[in-house]
Amino acid sequence: MSAVAPILVLWDIDRTLLYVGNVDRQVYREAFAEVVGRPAERLPARGTGVTMPLAIQGMLRENGVPEHELADLVPRMVELLPKHLAGHIDDLRRDGILMPGAVEALCAVRDHPRLVPAVVTGNLKPNALIKLDAFSLTPFVDTEIGGYASDDPYRPALVGVAQRRAQARHGTNFTQANTVIIGDSLEDVRTGKEGNVPIIAVATGTTPAADLARAGADVVLQNLKEVNALMAEIRKLTS
Repeated sequence: MSAVAPILVLWDIDRTLLYVGNVDRQVYREAFAEVVGRPAERLPARGTGVTMPLAIQGMLRENGVPEHELADLVPRMVELLPKHLAGHIDDLRRDGILMPGAVEALCAVRDHPRLVPAVVTGNLKPNALIKLDAFSLTPFVDTEIGGYASDDPYRPALVGVAQRRAQARHGTNFTQANTVIIGDSLEDVRTGKEGNVPIIAVATGTTPAADLARAGADVVLQNLKEVNALMAEIRKLTS
C-alpha cells in the first residue's frame, strides 16, 4: 500500500454487508400509500443499487403518478422513508441477515492501521444508520465521512463527497490511488468507474460474478469470507 497516504475503503451496505429481506419494500409501500393515497402496484426492482430518490421517482412513474406531480411527491417520500424504516427495527433484526464474512471483513479493514472505513450507499443517510445499527455494524465504519443518497441522487458523485469528507477529517487528499469501493451491484461498479476509483465486487447480491466482471469491476470475489483475498486486493489496487 501507499507509503504516504491512508486508504479510504468505501463499503456498500445492502447485499454487500447485510440483507434486510422485504423490509425496504414494505417501507416503500407504506410511504407511497401515505403520499399518493392508494396502494402501489409496482415496487422498485430488487438489488439494483439505485439510490433511494431515483428509486422513488421510478416507482411513482411506474404506478401512474403524473409527471408534473413528481417534484412535490419525491421529496415527501424521501422524508417519510426513514420514519417508516424506524418503525421496522424489530423486523430488521428478526428477518435480516448479515452477508457471509461481513463482520470478519469489516473487522480486518477497521483494525488495519492504514485503512479508513466508510460507506458509499444508495441509502439515505438515516436509513443507512438505522440498518447499520440494527446489525451492530456502526462501530466498523466512520459514518460521518461516507457518501449517501441524501447527499446526491447520482451515485457516482458520492465518491467525491466521501473523499472530501475524509480529507477534511484526516488531512489527506483521497484520490483514485488511495480509494476503493466494495459492493455487489452493477450500480456499485458504475459508481467506481464513473467516480474514478477501483471497485472490488462481491457476488452476494442479485448480479452474477461474470456480469460484475463484464461491467468492469477490477476484482470479483464470491463473498466476503475471502478476507485474506480481500485485503490483498485492496493492497494491490492502491499500491
